[in-house]
Amino acid sequence: MTTVDRLYHIIQAPVLTEKGTDDTSDRNAYHFRVPLDANKVEIRQAVERLFQVKVVRVNTLRVQGKVRRRGYSAGRTPDWKKAMVTLRAGDTIEIL
Repeated sequence: MTTVDRLYHIIQAPVLTEKGTDDTSDRNAYHFRVPLDANKVEIRQAVERLFQVKVVRVNTLRVQGKVRRRGYSAGRTPDWKKAMVTLRAGDTIEIL
């Protein structure tokens, strides 16, 4: 996998929630879904190169999967990792 492919692999999808939207307006932070093995340095480099912005801070957290039932059988949704990326004042990312 080349470096550019890895950058596109790291930023999987934006996480669009009401709390994330408030975070964008309050402290210029955007939330993304990232792989479990991605670290903060890789996430910072991916966002800066793909969106041509300056990243100030990267916070990450692991979201535990939920237990789901469908009739008799029970299962779990997979665990995933969320990255909250704070940008320099004046920089923005067009999500949609």
